[in-house]
Amino acid sequence: MRKIQFIYLLLVIVFMSSCTQWKNLTARDNSTTKNSTKTAKSKDIRFLDNIAVTPGRVVTTKEEPVTSIPSLDKRIKERVAYNNRMRKGRIDADIERADWLQLKYAIALDATVESLTNIRLLKIIDEWWGTNYCIGGSTRNCIDCSGFSNMLMQNVYNISLPRTAQEQYNLSNHIDLEEMREGDLVFFYTGGREISHVGIYLLNNKFVHASSSGGVMVNDLNDNYWKSRFKGAGRYIK
Repeated sequence: MRKIQFIYLLLVIVFMSSCTQWKNLTARDNSTTKNSTKTAKSKDIRFLDNIAVTPGRVVTTKEEPVTSIPSLDKRIKERVAYNNRMRKGRIDADIERADWLQLKYAIALDATVESLTNIRLLKIIDEWWGTNYCIGGSTRNCIDCSGFSNMLMQNVYNISLPRTAQEQYNLSNHIDLEEMREGDLVFFYTGGREISHVGIYLLNNKFVHASSSGGVMVNDLNDNYWKSRFKGAGRYIK
């Protein structure tokens, strides 16, 4: 009887020991499963925006991939095209310069832009504008009225004039006011001699000259000062 009880007790002990091991195994498996899930969630794969991956390089989609170096022939053609554009740019700059001068002096002369076609004349006036006056002068430092008229007529119309205003008046073909046109000379008496001042007629009663008070400038024949001192107009034929 005792033997039977002892056997039963031994069986109970063995059985209880086996259940504890199973429980621990199951617990470890559950713990491992939970930890694995948590780890997977914390390591979710995320891709950066605007990134494209191609074999051998990584570039953003906002940028163009690096291209191969152009061939020698292509680079030569591109250089020739560039030089042509540069030359054209200089031509365009000259045209813009001419347009600007026409606009500037259309305002000064109360004329339309289209009526100012002698760009050479406008350039000379603009380059010499404001040059100081001095008796006997003929340079950019200072110049007198006859020196200025001589320089302008030579550079714009290829006409050489005598040196003094009186000589220019004496040797010119005298014309009426109604006949005056661009490039004619206008003469004045300002004291000292019969003809003491000269200018070059432009249009709309405007003339350019080297004034003793303001240097090279444009005035109107109808200004009170010049109107009262006007002596006549003359023309030189080339």
